[in-house]
Amino acid sequence: MNFQRGKQKEPLEINLVPLIDVMLVILIFLMVTTSYSKYTELQINLPTANTEKQLERSNEIAVVVSAQGEYVVNRVRAGFDSTEQFAEVLKQAASGKKDPLVVISADAKASHESVVRVMWAAQSAGLGQISFTTQSAPK
Repeated sequence: MNFQRGKQKEPLEINLVPLIDVMLVILIFLMVTTSYSKYTELQINLPTANTEKQLERSNEIAVVVSAQGEYVVNRVRAGFDSTEQFAEVLKQAASGKKDPLVVISADAKASHESVVRVMWAAQSAGLGQISFTTQSAPK
């Protein structure tokens, strides 16, 4: 029985605001928990170059990094305990050279940290020009 005669029923409606709030929370949760790792999907090969061998310049400082993390600066083994000490070695090698260029030759199995350490020491020594050597591409 309808005891409320003459009173019309309100039209039914769906409130979308709580639904939108829930969807935004789910979206934020998915964005935070999803990892976007591109390095695990890539196969990285060492760079090769098809260029002619360049002549050695007088302003070069040759730094060789071995796979074991040993350093050689201008054909002289460099032993050091800190980056600051290696920066001093690079400053001595750069003394008397105009616009010195640090050329890093790192072994394929050398750690990334070893190469970054050379770059950091060069920056600390005030040497802004850095170059890397590559192997020639097989023909």
